[in-house]
Amino acid sequence: MVWMTPVLAVALTLLAGTALFAALGYPPGRALHAYFVEPVSTFYGLGELAVKATPLTLTAVGLAIGFRANVWNIGAEGQLVMGAVLGGGLALAFWGEEGPWLMPAMLLAGILGGALWAAIPAFLRTRFNASEILVSLMMVYVATLFLNWLVHGPWRDPEGFNFPQSRMFGNDALMPVLFEGTRLHLGTPIAFAVVLGGWFLLARTFVGFQIKVLGLTPAAASYAGFDQRRLIWFCLLLSGGLAGLAGVIEAAGPVGQLTPAIPQGYGFTAIIVAFLGRLHPLGILLAALLIALTYIGGESAQITLQLPIAVTGVFQGMLLFFLLATDVLIRYRVRWGAPAGEAGRA
Repeated sequence: MVWMTPVLAVALTLLAGTALFAALGYPPGRALHAYFVEPVSTFYGLGELAVKATPLTLTAVGLAIGFRANVWNIGAEGQLVMGAVLGGGLALAFWGEEGPWLMPAMLLAGILGGALWAAIPAFLRTRFNASEILVSLMMVYVATLFLNWLVHGPWRDPEGFNFPQSRMFGNDALMPVLFEGTRLHLGTPIAFAVVLGGWFLLARTFVGFQIKVLGLTPAAASYAGFDQRRLIWFCLLLSGGLAGLAGVIEAAGPVGQLTPAIPQGYGFTAIIVAFLGRLHPLGILLAALLIALTYIGGESAQITLQLPIAVTGVFQGMLLFFLLATDVLIRYRVRWGAPAGEAGRA
C-alpha cells in the first residue's frame, strides 16, 4: 500500500480534474489530452519535460533524505535562489573572460550557496533547538528579496532597458545543450546521477542507516550512540547544497541570466515530489516527471484551450491532498461494518 497509494492518488486527481474541466465548461477528454498527452507528443516536448523535472528531482532528493531523519527543511526555495545567486554571480564576475573551468566552478558555487543558506537553520536547530521548519521557511523571503535587490540594483544589465535582470551569461557559463532543436541540457544527467547517489547513500552506507534509524526510532538512535546533531547538520547541508545546485542549473540552463522569476516555486513543489515518490530517490524521479508534466501541460492547455494557468497549481494541490488522504490506507484497513459482537460491546 505504500507504493499503491500514490497510484491511487494520481487516479483520483485525474477523476477530480475531469469534474473540474466539466464544471469550467471544457470538454474533459479534450482538456486532459491537451494537458497530459500533447506536451509530450514530440521530441521537443520530451526534452521540456526533462528540463522541468531536473530542478524538482535535485531538490526533492535532498529534501527526502532530510525527511527520512525527521529534519524538515521547508526552505529549499530560498536555498535554490542562493545557489543561483552565487553561481550566477560567478558568471557575471568573469563575464567576457570565460573558459572551460567556469561551468564547474559555477556548479560548485551553487552548491556552496545553498549549503551556506541551509547552515543557518542547522546552527539554530542544533544550538538553540529552534524549529528548522519556521527558520528555513522565513529565510525563503530573505533570499528572494536579496535576489530582487541585486537584479534591480548592482547586477542589473546596463543594456537591459531598465528591466530587472542581469546580463545574459556568456557561452561558457551556459549549460551545454545535449540535443540540437531542444533545450535539454547537461543538468538532466547530473540529476540522474544525484538520484543514483541518493539511493546508494540510503541503501548502502552507514550514514544512510543512521538517517533511517533516527527517523523511525529516535530513542534507538540515541541508545546506539548516533550523533543526532551531526546528522541534522549533514541532512540540512546536503538538502541545501542540492537545492543550490538546482538553482544554478536553472539560471545557467533555460533562463541564461538572473531574473526575479528564477524562484518558480520548485523548492515548495519538490516537497510534493518527495512525498509522492515515497522519500525514495528512484520514486522521486518518477514523481518529478509527473509533476513536471503538470507544468508543461498547464502551459499547453492554456495555449490550446485558453485554460487558466492556475489549473497547474490546482492539479498539484489536488495531488497532494489525495496523497495525504490515501495515506490513511497504509495504517488502517477499510471495514464495511463491525462484527455483531463488537457492535454489541460498543
